[in-house]
Amino acid sequence: MRAVISVVGKDRPGILAYVATNCANRNINIVDVTQKVLQDLFTMIMIVEMPEDLDSFHRMQEEIEALGEPQGLKIHVMHDDIFNAMHTV
Repeated sequence: MRAVISVVGKDRPGILAYVATNCANRNINIVDVTQKVLQDLFTMIMIVEMPEDLDSFHRMQEEIEALGEPQGLKIHVMHDDIFNAMHTV
């Protein structure tokens, strides 16, 4: 199943590596990534493929989002179907 991971926080070295490492540790494949620094604000959007189990999706969603707090990052994980439905007219 595909998901969208967004990350926002104060820019510093290692943010992409931190998120990517934690995805790899959970067997999450990064399909595409874009990032930008706006003044000192780091922003990133990743398209990822996650294991198919819906229960594990919700567990991984909570775990990944919680990883941001100690790093001063706001991480949000959204199922691709929900993301697409929100942006369909």
